[in-house]
Amino acid sequence: MITPAYCVMMARYNAWQNWQLREVMERLDSAALTEDRGAFFGSILGTANHILWADQMWMSRFADLPKPEVVQKESGGFTPNVEVWSRERLRMDAAIRDWSEGLGPEDVLGELTWYSGGIKAEVRANRAQLFTHMFNHQTHHRGQIHAMLTTIGRDPGVTDLAFLPETGPWL
Repeated sequence: MITPAYCVMMARYNAWQNWQLREVMERLDSAALTEDRGAFFGSILGTANHILWADQMWMSRFADLPKPEVVQKESGGFTPNVEVWSRERLRMDAAIRDWSEGLGPEDVLGELTWYSGGIKAEVRANRAQLFTHMFNHQTHHRGQIHAMLTTIGRDPGVTDLAFLPETGPWL
C-alpha cells in the first residue's frame, strides 16, 4: 500500500525530472523538438505533451482540476511549442505537488470511479493503484524522451530516484 509520503516523494521526483528535461528542451530548436523519432507520440515535444496531457487528465479526476480540451489521440499536440509546454509543465508540477502535500492517509484508500472517453465506459479502480499509475506513466514516457535526447547528444541528467535532491529550483 502506498502512503501520502510516497505521493509527495514522487511529485518531487516528477518536478525534478521535468525541470531537467525543460533545461535541455528549451535549448533545442523547433525542428529537433518536433522531428518524428519513432516514439509512440513521435517527437520529443509530442511525448512531453502527452505526459502533460495525461497529468492534467488524472489531476482532473484526483483534484477537480480542469480536463484537457483535447482527446488522448491528439495529446501529442497539446501545446504548440516548448515555451508554452514549459509554462504549463511548471503549473502542472506545482498542482501535483500541492495535491500530494494535501493528501491524508484516508485519501489513498478506496476506489475512484470515472468515465473514460478512451474506452467509452465507466471505470472503477483502486485509488492507490491509480496514483501509482500516474507517477509510473510519467516515468515511462520521460524515459522515452531521455532516450531521444541521448540519441541526439543531449544529456538530461541523472534520472535515478535514489539521487533525488532535497532542494532545488523545481520545488
